[in-house]
Amino acid sequence: MHDVGQLGVPNSIWDRRGPLTASEEERVRLHPYFVDRMLASCALEPVGKLAAEHHERLDGSGYPRGMTGDALSLPSRILAAADVYQTKGEPRPHRPAATADEVASHLRNEVRAGRLDGDAVDAVLRGAGHRVRRKRGWPAGLTGREVEVLRLVAQGLSHRQIAERLVISRKTASNHVERIYAKIGVNNRAMASLFAMRHGLMLAHNTEADDST
Repeated sequence: MHDVGQLGVPNSIWDRRGPLTASEEERVRLHPYFVDRMLASCALEPVGKLAAEHHERLDGSGYPRGMTGDALSLPSRILAAADVYQTKGEPRPHRPAATADEVASHLRNEVRAGRLDGDAVDAVLRGAGHRVRRKRGWPAGLTGREVEVLRLVAQGLSHRQIAERLVISRKTASNHVERIYAKIGVNNRAMASLFAMRHGLMLAHNTEADDST
């Protein structure tokens, strides 16, 4: 049902074997919006709201609304990951179907790029019969410990308070913060907090570190 909005896009676009024009691409990017509008006036309206978000991404690069991580619910994140898994594994006029391993690799790369939620991807891969690695890929190459520190930074804790909370030295806490800022390309607490929210790192199930320093 999440792709019922494709009915609002001409078949000539879906069947195109070559590159789409800018206007055709824009038409394609509207199909999730059409889902929302098609279901808005019936009992399936809540389903339509969810289905309309299947192309949204945590970093705001998705469509049609460019929503970011903190605005996307867990069901939306799972649907987005499931849609990518299904779509990549199906042939299209402009490309062949990818293998299951290729699709899994693509999903994990999307997690590392900060576009898809790691837990949602793990759930989809596990449901599809893939082995899910215990360690997960964090956005911007962050380690599990750095994600933990970033969450504390976003909560407003000072370097001293972070050190006390994690039972590490203040210098180590400061070094963690400096590396985090460098990796995510920010230079202040406000921007770091925004990054954490956009990538869903403030959620309780995303706080466990997968390594330590």
